[in-house]
Amino acid sequence: MKKIYHLATCKTCQKVIAQLNDGEGFELQNIKENNINADQLDALKETVGSYEALFSRRAMKYRSMGLADKNLTEDDYRQLILDEYTFLKRPVVVIDGDVFVGSAKKQVEGAKAKLDA
Repeated sequence: MKKIYHLATCKTCQKVIAQLNDGEGFELQNIKENNINADQLDALKETVGSYEALFSRRAMKYRSMGLADKNLTEDDYRQLILDEYTFLKRPVVVIDGDVFVGSAKKQVEGAKAKLDA
């Protein structure tokens, strides 16, 4: 299975998708129109190890909701991502069971290498 959870209006997501054969062969899920569901999120967590690894602290709501000042639990991270698409670190690229989270060079290079394998 090849899937990318992304935000269609996000320039960074667009750049990463462009580097991955323009998304050809991937199922693209625009999380603003079709937010990630609990089953999808739980499956990603099983692969990456934690909900925190899937959580974006760059989201504007992170600061505006005062979350930086709170000690968030795994349950908190899970619920925040399910409640608000903006808290999912993006893009999330799934290639044959491997998950690459975010736009860091290491993640993008890993996804490209897996795609080329």
